[in-house]
Amino acid sequence: MSVTVVLGAQWGDEGKGKLADILAHESQLCCRAQGGNNAGHTIVANGVTYDFHILPSGLVNPACVNVIGSGCVVHIPSFFKELEALDQKGLKTEGRVFISDRAHVVFDIHQLVDGLEEVELGGSFIGTTKKGIGPTYSTKMTRSGVRMCDIFDEEIFEKKLRRLVMGYQKRFGDLLKYDPEEEIAKFKEYRVKLQDYVIDQVPLLASAKEKGSKILVEGANAIMLDVDYGTYPFVTSSNTGMGGVLTGLSLGWRSLKEVIGVVKAYTTRVGSGPFPTEQLNEVGEKLQQVGHEVGVTTGRKRRCGWLDLVVIKHSHACNDYTAINLTKLDVLDDFDELKVATSYSYGGQKLDGLPANPEMLSNVDVHYETLPGWKKPTTGAKSFYDLPVQARKYVEFIENFVGVKVKWIGVGPARDHMIAR
Repeated sequence: MSVTVVLGAQWGDEGKGKLADILAHESQLCCRAQGGNNAGHTIVANGVTYDFHILPSGLVNPACVNVIGSGCVVHIPSFFKELEALDQKGLKTEGRVFISDRAHVVFDIHQLVDGLEEVELGGSFIGTTKKGIGPTYSTKMTRSGVRMCDIFDEEIFEKKLRRLVMGYQKRFGDLLKYDPEEEIAKFKEYRVKLQDYVIDQVPLLASAKEKGSKILVEGANAIMLDVDYGTYPFVTSSNTGMGGVLTGLSLGWRSLKEVIGVVKAYTTRVGSGPFPTEQLNEVGEKLQQVGHEVGVTTGRKRRCGWLDLVVIKHSHACNDYTAINLTKLDVLDDFDELKVATSYSYGGQKLDGLPANPEMLSNVDVHYETLPGWKKPTTGAKSFYDLPVQARKYVEFIENFVGVKVKWIGVGPARDHMIAR
């Protein structure tokens, strides 16, 4: 039995889905540990493009069972909508996707509150997806949330939801336009439909381990959005690194075989918050256009900048990667030169790592190494030595600086546009 974990090493949108898809075809079980439908993976398989949000992308493999773990938060209408979209594309999921009975439920009221809380923050807004993720994790931590297991006890479910709503109505008053009875009525139908999906993940995962199954854990978001180790408060509301894997899934640390950090060959982020290598110029615009940097979940343009190895070193320190998957190298094919951030300084003093203070991080001086571009297409490359020499040097610079082997290199959007070393 072995567990392979795929985690985002920057601010998300690194292209984790493609590696997860490749590894899922070798796995019997694919799990999500945290987050909700604020995440987004796009996978191109057999000429068909699939968008995944709350569902694990292991569903693309017809032989793979998929689990939405206890650390996740689930908006039930979005769950069924996503299943329906896959069905319309000919992907059959029956009997292959389950939700932990300990996962928390995202209600429509959480989504409404998400928008109202952003308004409250004014100019300091976080830039959430307004999917209700933060408010749901908040109610989880204040022990006023509703879990999947509660749905099947109608009396308890309705009591808990009404109590939750009452608290929000006291806070927001007339600003909150919401009728709890409408949502309660919808759950009378969901209660029946969900019976085939909700399970106790603990014995399921224990059984998979006993059988020696290959298990894939698919991270959502990324370490720089981690509520503890990211650019707080401009983060998501869960632990997006290894910590979230260990608490969101009952797999145990001794099961871990490989932890793969997915690194985009440049840097992007969505939403507000510090971004030291952001390029608000023609470089950033070119990266955005060539890389098609638009959010899968939100449709928002992503902010773009040079690769930041200070971030990647911080990421490695938090997650302890055994290998790196470098993605979207082909986006850099037409640059004369490339800059890579190797250190920060603040007030004339070189910093040892990534500062926790967002004000400081927003005002650091970034020190770059400049590397030559290769000005040749990389998309047709099938092996590392098919790449132009300067592209190989770019890859080697990254792995030497971080101290982790770059095991996979993405050179295009399709499944076969991946070099394995």
